[in-house]
Amino acid sequence: MPTPDVDTDRLLAALERHRVRFVVIGGFAVELHDVAVPATRDVDITPDSERGNLQHLARALNELGARFRVDGGPPEGVEIPGGLTVEWLESMVSVAFVTTAGPVDVSMVPDGTRGFDDLAMTMVEIEHQGRQVPTAALEDVLRSKEASGRPKDLAVIPAIRAHLRRR
Repeated sequence: MPTPDVDTDRLLAALERHRVRFVVIGGFAVELHDVAVPATRDVDITPDSERGNLQHLARALNELGARFRVDGGPPEGVEIPGGLTVEWLESMVSVAFVTTAGPVDVSMVPDGTRGFDDLAMTMVEIEHQGRQVPTAALEDVLRSKEASGRPKDLAVIPAIRAHLRRR
């Protein structure tokens, strides 16, 4: 089962219920594309940065009890006084949350991309637990992981490239 630390059904249902426009990126996207990699520990998304959509995202994350996830901080995260707001989301490029559905990272402009509009041009819908999930194209995930240069991203690049060659 992919992403064992996240109740993906609950997370995706909240995003859908609040009509959030987003694309799944990162490790969960790699898993959805059925690439053989170690399970990721969170779900990464890139939302449409339009203000109304960020309001929908804030509502969905508040419904899920979002708290800031801080390196070295408490596992339950750090409370967001007054809850998450659209203004706060507009001011951020990337933020990590702990939610009641599990860890969720929001990246407005993932490395190597120009954000939602860029990713949405080639995104695919992949079925997961009976739901169609808007997922970044595997080539875009590869581009982002190459651009990030983080060891954990670089480690999965060979598997992504091999999967793309087999397609």
